[in-house]
Amino acid sequence: MEEEKFRRSIRSFIVRSGRITNLQKNALDNYMPLHGIEYRNEIIDFNEIFGNAYPVIMEIGFGDGTTTWQIAQRNPDINYIAVDVYPPGVGALLDLIHNKGLTNLKVMSHDAVEVLENMIPCGSLRGFHIFFPDPWHKKRHNKRRLINPEFVKTMADRLVSGGYIYAVTDWEDYAVQMQQVLRGESALESPFESYATEDSDLVPWRAQTKFERKGLDKDRIIRESFFIKK
Repeated sequence: MEEEKFRRSIRSFIVRSGRITNLQKNALDNYMPLHGIEYRNEIIDFNEIFGNAYPVIMEIGFGDGTTTWQIAQRNPDINYIAVDVYPPGVGALLDLIHNKGLTNLKVMSHDAVEVLENMIPCGSLRGFHIFFPDPWHKKRHNKRRLINPEFVKTMADRLVSGGYIYAVTDWEDYAVQMQQVLRGESALESPFESYATEDSDLVPWRAQTKFERKGLDKDRIIRESFFIKK
């Protein structure tokens, strides 16, 4: 029990205050009730939330939401839950959802670990998108990385058979860790010997993210890990 408490005390994020624009504040105040899901310690019903039985994919850490809304717009027959804790980003995505008229994308502003553990039914999600999570690149901070054995097991438990985990980073050592951890989870397997190839039809389409552009500007290599639940 003490080990579990210690593990949960090490979070993969820090809620930075940041500057909230008037647009973002307006969206947080007015659009969260329309396009958001409030955190609560009980299992949720996707059919009730979205009004249909389409597959559901969860994105963890969506930045400013630009990539997120484009994926949702491109796939109207898939529902998306986007989870992040950064208020300006949450406000920005809420504004995009409202103004783009998207009905298949909902936002949660809460710790993704607690959301999965307490709200998401086992065997219910079609996939996870984790694009450019905080690399916590200093060695003493590596323990904060989101992709760790405990969390990967939690994700695998929430996936339907055939569901996937799609994780992308531009930090080489984190990419190596992702591969090691994902390959170490017995419920998962990858159709690729190593990283996913860009031209594969197995990997879902995604728009380029702000963090990806920053990485490419610094000549970093983008490495994608793609794993499927057996």
